[in-house]
Amino acid sequence: MSASSSIGQLPHSSSGMSHSEWVLDSGASHHISPDSSSFTYVSPSPSIPVMTTDGTHMPLIGVGSVVTPHLSLPNVYLIPNLKLNLASVGQLCDSGDYLVIFSSSFCCVHDLQSKKLIGTGHRENGLYILDELKVSVPVATTTTVDLSFFRLSSSSSSFYLWHSCLVHVSSSRLIFLASAGALGN
Repeated sequence: MSASSSIGQLPHSSSGMSHSEWVLDSGASHHISPDSSSFTYVSPSPSIPVMTTDGTHMPLIGVGSVVTPHLSLPNVYLIPNLKLNLASVGQLCDSGDYLVIFSSSFCCVHDLQSKKLIGTGHRENGLYILDELKVSVPVATTTTVDLSFFRLSSSSSSFYLWHSCLVHVSSSRLIFLASAGALGN
């Protein structure tokens, strides 16, 4: 998400939604949440202002994984001033691993590899509210780790250097890129 990207923002008072509810959003380019307590870890990122649809700028504080009893999502942007949680349909579909289906009253998410239903939601006031969504979160990110002192250097492994340079791309994608020769030697 860049400074020129736009994300939706509904005022909390008018939405009537709690911070634990997640909206499945086709307009958001990335999963985003204001609730730092639901992250298993947050990797600090440079404070990049993100513009909402009403022109308000909000800082991106970090990127991490959200794991709750009913939801697990990797690569979620932490934007504290946002008023609700958004799960990005585009980010799910772009991963190539998930199929998202909408009807007039519900939505569902299928894992294309396992052929299992991994998420469901219901339609409420024109929004699709997730009841449950369990996207695979890499094992390394499910533990709480203080990354505030973590710094990449020339002595860091090439895996971690490429992982960071490519905005925390999954290990399976990184292995594919390396095997295809896209990363050089």
